Amino acid sequence: MSDADINETSACMAYVTCGSDDEAHAIARAVLGEGLAACANIISGMRSLYRWQGEVREDTETVLILKTQRGRFSALTARVYALHSYDVPCVVEIPLVDGHQDFLDWIAVETGRGSATGCVS
Repeated sequence: MSDADINETSACMAYVTCGSDDEAHAIARAVLGEGLAACANIISGMRSLYRWQGEVREDTETVLILKTQRGRFSALTARVYALHSYDVPCVVEIPLVDGHQDFLDWIAVETGRGSATGCVS
């Protein structure tokens, strides 16, 4: 898929790191309930090493992966920021450039944007 093929209805994933399973679950429930995401995966027990305020730190985090559409990503990001405990939460978009068309269409329907045009089957 070329950049020209990626549009507002193209599917994407939001990769989010959370401070706990409970936080990831609360964020997932909220964005699913609001139609900002079609699906959430919660992966517990990730070890993170990172630089923060001049120090190298290490923590256990929970990964939250949300499936949505590009046209919903900004609203999804704003909602995650509003619910998140971190000063600077990690919320990044990962385009889904290929996949099973029925799954991509399901994301489109569940996020209220109709057919997932622009996705390669």
